[in-house]
Amino acid sequence: MNKFLVTLIAGAAMSGGQLSAMQTADYRVVPLPREITMTAAAEGFKLLPTTKIAYSKGDEQQKKNAELLAEYIGGLTGLKLQITTKMPRANAIVLSADLAGENPEAYALTVTDRMIKINGVTPTGTFRGVQTLRKSIGEPVAGGETLTFPAVEIADRPEFGYRGMHLDVSRHFISADSVKRYIDILALHNINKFHWHLTDDQGWRLEIKKHPKLTEVGSKRSKTVIGKNWGTFDNIPHEGFYTQEQVRDIVRYAADRQITIIPEIDLPGHMQGVLAAYPHLGCTGGPYEVWSTWGVSDEVLCVGNDATFELIDDVLTEVLDLFPSEYIHVGGDECPKVRWKDCPKCQARIESLGIKGDDKHTAEEYLQSYVINRAERFLNERGRKMIGWDEILEGGLSPNATVMSWRGEDGGREAVRQGHDAIMVPNNYLYFDYYQTEDTDGEPLAIGGCVTTEHVYSYNPRMKGLTDEEKSHVLGVQANLWTEYIPNFRHVEYMVLPRMAALSEVQWTDPESKDYTDFTTRLRRFMKLYDHEGYNYARHLFNVRGEFTPDHATGAVVVKLFSVDGSPIHYTLDGTEPTRQSALYTRPLSISSDCTFTAAAFPESGIKTRPISETFSFNKATNRSVTLLQPTHSNYTYKGPGTLVDGLRGVGNIRTGRWLGFSGNDMEAVIDLGAEQELSEMELRTFVDRDDWVFNARGVAIAVSSDGVNYTEVASKTMEPATADSPKGIETFTLTFEPVKARYAKVTALSEHNIPAWHGAAGNPGFLFVDEISLK
Repeated sequence: MNKFLVTLIAGAAMSGGQLSAMQTADYRVVPLPREITMTAAAEGFKLLPTTKIAYSKGDEQQKKNAELLAEYIGGLTGLKLQITTKMPRANAIVLSADLAGENPEAYALTVTDRMIKINGVTPTGTFRGVQTLRKSIGEPVAGGETLTFPAVEIADRPEFGYRGMHLDVSRHFISADSVKRYIDILALHNINKFHWHLTDDQGWRLEIKKHPKLTEVGSKRSKTVIGKNWGTFDNIPHEGFYTQEQVRDIVRYAADRQITIIPEIDLPGHMQGVLAAYPHLGCTGGPYEVWSTWGVSDEVLCVGNDATFELIDDVLTEVLDLFPSEYIHVGGDECPKVRWKDCPKCQARIESLGIKGDDKHTAEEYLQSYVINRAERFLNERGRKMIGWDEILEGGLSPNATVMSWRGEDGGREAVRQGHDAIMVPNNYLYFDYYQTEDTDGEPLAIGGCVTTEHVYSYNPRMKGLTDEEKSHVLGVQANLWTEYIPNFRHVEYMVLPRMAALSEVQWTDPESKDYTDFTTRLRRFMKLYDHEGYNYARHLFNVRGEFTPDHATGAVVVKLFSVDGSPIHYTLDGTEPTRQSALYTRPLSISSDCTFTAAAFPESGIKTRPISETFSFNKATNRSVTLLQPTHSNYTYKGPGTLVDGLRGVGNIRTGRWLGFSGNDMEAVIDLGAEQELSEMELRTFVDRDDWVFNARGVAIAVSSDGVNYTEVASKTMEPATADSPKGIETFTLTFEPVKARYAKVTALSEHNIPAWHGAAGNPGFLFVDEISLK
């Protein structure tokens, strides 16, 4: 694979007093072009009021490229450049599309003293070059300054052909104008696919002429759950949908920016909006309502009803008329089968199709496969292709289907091994509805988890262990934004930016050529375009990043601090906010006594950064050896048993790595103190969030031993089952007992093995999350 080529020919350095009054373009943009070769021109191209933008007469796509380039330059410089079809000999930016090459988005950008030429393999490639030229300006040009583009030859092309970004408008409706603004953000980041999630349990957002009740009824919900307080509602109606006229306009708007819109009609689950409009299409006949809460509804389409398939065909027919995309997304995710199991019509359908369950899948899972395959045949017969979430692998998959792998990488790995195309959207890397910092205090509400900009950047879609043939089926990469907790577009912007910049390099750049440190340097300048466009973006990138590592030999915690650009870091040990006069961090620190450690970066730019703070609490268990007698859940093991005694307390986010998670098992942790010590108190912390199936401990206990074999229980406490009104958040259990000498302490916390009947997941094992164990 080609690596970035950045060559500076002697004599081409853009330094010297001559240019000091000028603003100079910088081609090291986001995403970074593949090859940048500076050439030995004396001055480069000066942008003047007389500069023209030229394209070939009759080329409507290049005309639109020229208009957009003029708009971009005008916004950044104030110059209103003339667009012409006459090819000037000098002082012009010339757009063309006759570059030789196989990649339709490849382009060459050449700058001399007399001319700027952007030549694509297709007009799409030219548009990508237009974006590079736009981004090279970086920030508005001050009045009286001249903008100079240094002489250069750029050769660029994307690594992946599918570079997507998703937006859910069902949970919270977003206006047509805001959707266009979102498309503008995608264009800025070289993204070429907009996955538009238009339907779900909480609202149907697309006008369907043949079935008007889908929007008359299905687009309106009477109330919305408040935050994560299930059972508490705002009683404010929420509604909205896009007319077909609006959709056509948005499709054109995206096409002008070389973006294809892939619509999603999620079926056969996530259909409560449809059932509210047409209750006869459900297994029970209703009554139904547009869902006012989040999660996965048991109410799904009755696929034993012929009218269900008539509606699906009608909807897809109008979708195909509205969206010219090669791909149509049909969802296929999170479809509970409980209604189908009890529905005579669905069971009759299973019998008539001769479907049998086996050791791989139930009959109902095979029935879902029938529904998905039928939808795919409908699309294939009309010249289109189907995408579905990785659940469509359950029950078998037809040869032409493309899998969008969201539950980690396993779905994508299985799809390509079966010879199917896959698009990688692993939630642990690319779900932008997750928090983007572990320090969630002061952050707008998010669904949970933590996906930082750096973590996004680290993702490599070409998974290890695949053959070259299998890797060829990885079409590309996408990030998702679900809007359960994102009620407006300013919040949308905040959640996607700047993580979308990291995504753009994952999508565009050869994985072997990525460099996070270099990326952050370029990103700082790129953010000036965010400022110019008025985007609401997160600034966590500039905050101090800390690594806290237990030193088992000394019992201390070693603190290493990093700033994104080497900005000086100052810290305190008393919980006060650092200033430039506070202690300067110069090397790793070893902390071995109780304190509240706070650190902040102080960039030269003066950008305000948020301090990081950790409260260290040392006790007799800190950094001691820990053995778990029952395993953690595989998704919540993190750094292993030592997490329970590392001196670091978890915050209100179970996915930061500070909490260990158990499900179906209890926590039994044996702590070896190294030698006999006197103990009289045990403290243990749990995290509770019933909406995520996370329940409090049903009981806690401590037993002690001198030999690690024979234990004596010294204290315990039993808790009643949780109710719908039980408190959420962090709870601390403290057990005190008569002083006793012991080398080993076995601490037990019992998990909720059967979620209570009042909960939507009744009967399933709950999760138990445990943090720091303290022994005194």
